[in-house]
Amino acid sequence: MAIAVTEFRALCGFAGIEELKDVLRTVPEVEDLVGPEDAAKLLSVKEYHGVNEVKSSLCSAFTKLMMANKEAVSEAIAKLICRLDAESKVRTLTEKENLVLSLEKQYPEDVGVLAAFFFNYIKLSPGEALYIGANEPHAYLSGECIECMATSDNVVRAGLTPKYRDVQTLCSMLTYKQVFPEILRGVPVEPHVRRYTPPFDEFEVDCCSLPSGELVVISPVPGPSVYLVMAGEGEIQVDSMPEGEKSKQGDVFFVPAHTEVKFSASGPECMLLYRAGVNSRFFS
Repeated sequence: MAIAVTEFRALCGFAGIEELKDVLRTVPEVEDLVGPEDAAKLLSVKEYHGVNEVKSSLCSAFTKLMMANKEAVSEAIAKLICRLDAESKVRTLTEKENLVLSLEKQYPEDVGVLAAFFFNYIKLSPGEALYIGANEPHAYLSGECIECMATSDNVVRAGLTPKYRDVQTLCSMLTYKQVFPEILRGVPVEPHVRRYTPPFDEFEVDCCSLPSGELVVISPVPGPSVYLVMAGEGEIQVDSMPEGEKSKQGDVFFVPAHTEVKFSASGPECMLLYRAGVNSRFFS
């Protein structure tokens, strides 16, 4: 889960079938790399054909794009950039087209520039969040966020990165679901505290924005928690500590289960902190 701290942009999950068909009709550079057979298969598929058939067609087309050789990808991107530069003089480019132009400047000749057409383009305002299930494609593009992840030994990359890529593994492991991500805005659980609850058991995240001079008492929870102070300063007090401990930006605290926590803000600015813990539904 990513909670936006600033204006935040990301690619997340596959776009709907009609949007993908529009990509094949209007982005010849992508259609050429996908190939006529896989392009025709995806263009002819209907939602009522069944989930498995849609996923199969999408998997085949996306894998063909991602596995294209480097020379073909480089040539396709050069054609795309040239075409969009020319068309921008006679029409307004779409958000996705402007996005790929900016991605190409940062990642020239990267297949991820073309793959961006396949994904949902998400913009979050500060305080909004999105969650991503296992084996779903995503890329953070710009902005700052608080990210919380379940324990994982499996990070696979295929584009828009200078790090090691394993394209074949990525293409084989994706779910190929086509769902626009739900945007979470947090739910108040007590004064100054909002909770972000994804639909999986591993974690939830609380955001506490505490004005200077204010105190918040965070009730005990059945599982352990990790606190991160993002901004401001103040004091933390827990049952096991006879006196409070000073806390400031960058501090991290581990708090055992069934422990009441008190934070008081004392600096000139608002104290902003986040708590990550086991999803409350797990204990219900």
